[in-house]
Amino acid sequence: MAKSQSKPAGGLFHGPEGAYARALMRGCGFRGEDLAHPIIGITNSWTEANPGHAHLRAMAAHIKAGVREAGGTPVEFNTIAPCDGIAQGRGMHFVLPARDIIAASVELMAAAHRFDALVCVCSCDKIIPGMLIGAARLNLPTVFVTGGTMKPGRAACRTIITSDVKESIGAFAGGRITADEFADIERAACPGPGACSMMGTANTMAC
Repeated sequence: MAKSQSKPAGGLFHGPEGAYARALMRGCGFRGEDLAHPIIGITNSWTEANPGHAHLRAMAAHIKAGVREAGGTPVEFNTIAPCDGIAQGRGMHFVLPARDIIAASVELMAAAHRFDALVCVCSCDKIIPGMLIGAARLNLPTVFVTGGTMKPGRAACRTIITSDVKESIGAFAGGRITADEFADIERAACPGPGACSMMGTANTMAC
């Protein structure tokens, strides 16, 4: 990829009027020469509370390295990322409205800091569409990097995915599997990070 050209004078961090913004960014560890390049917002839904997002901080490190190599300056910020699966029951009342909060947070942060472009690092059912809405409102050049699908697990010599846990709850309640089999399915269903291994919103939108 060809390196981006330096930003023209008159941007947020340029000239005498940009001194205050530059001074504040120096407090984040940026140098003056960093702020002479296009500023690329990296909006990341990393969290330890959701397996679809638990690995996104490591992914973002590679993305930021690519932005620097292309001549930009990456500036990372976060959004919320509630998990539909964990928020079952009363928690679901809070999950759908989260999509609008995510969209607003992406839009407001990018507009307030006048980023030149965005990279959205995301996964899961409400976060991908929320970031898409925010990006559409901004009308900035935007690249989406999704976190991929969780690998399936293995239990009782068969492939196990997240939806098998729900099936096993009913099977255990009905006496069709033992407590040990039930526990094995729970332990095997989510062997690592990624979006739930089924064709829900996260994976269909990622496709």
